[in-house]
Amino acid sequence: MVELRAPRHIHYLEPIQSLHPTGGRLVKPIRAILFDIYGTLFISDSGDVGTAQKNAQSASLLGDLCRHHGIDGSPDQLAQRLFQSILAMHERKKKAGIAYPEIEIDKIWQSVLGWQDRNQTREFALEYEWTVNPSYPMPGLDETLRTIRQRGLVMGIISNAQFFTPLLFKWFVGAFPIELGFAPDLTIYSYQCGEAKPSAILFHRCASRLKDMGFPPASIVYVGNDMQNDIVPAAKVGWQTTLFAGDQRSLRLRIESEECRMTQPDLVISDLRQLLDWI
Repeated sequence: MVELRAPRHIHYLEPIQSLHPTGGRLVKPIRAILFDIYGTLFISDSGDVGTAQKNAQSASLLGDLCRHHGIDGSPDQLAQRLFQSILAMHERKKKAGIAYPEIEIDKIWQSVLGWQDRNQTREFALEYEWTVNPSYPMPGLDETLRTIRQRGLVMGIISNAQFFTPLLFKWFVGAFPIELGFAPDLTIYSYQCGEAKPSAILFHRCASRLKDMGFPPASIVYVGNDMQNDIVPAAKVGWQTTLFAGDQRSLRLRIESEECRMTQPDLVISDLRQLLDWI
């Protein structure tokens, strides 16, 4: 992977208190902890990857970005072409039987922009996403990962993500996920699978690998901010679950879903460091 440079504009973000009740418990011993990324490990201004709507400030920055890259047309026209291409790809995948399709955003941008240079396309895609949907580490991220690693627990990731997602760790924590202790075989990104959460495929793939490692399902904890995308599918494979309710932007209770209403996380936390009390 070519290491792209950090965006020119770093947006400092703070979590917005959700006021959702915390509590519950995890059953020990715990041997592995798996995480969602956006809205859990990293603050996402929109609460998720690739879902932001432009505001006045980002519209101005997008105009500058387009001019810098020599792109004709307005940012609104570009956004319309982007979303139409994503929608068309989703429709093709759904017709092929994929219920929760995922795209590779750099390939979509190559189609939209007509560029052949993938690195150039990736630089633009990264800057575009960063402009409309900046990210920043959740409080306590570095301490939490370091402590889990020091205590000898296995760590993994199951997250809706794009090619630039691992770069967030490098820029903000100083190391890529594998260098922070995340097991490569237990690090599953949606863009690499062609399917997005809450697809059961992502969770079953990770569950199978943990089973091969000899880990009972009850010794595994999954941490995420979305009842439908995180807690329900993790509970279905027998894992313990922790709902991260530390940021109002990303907390997704999905009360319109009966399945979400009927599923209770084992633990609810409002700060990542609260997880350390249970491991």
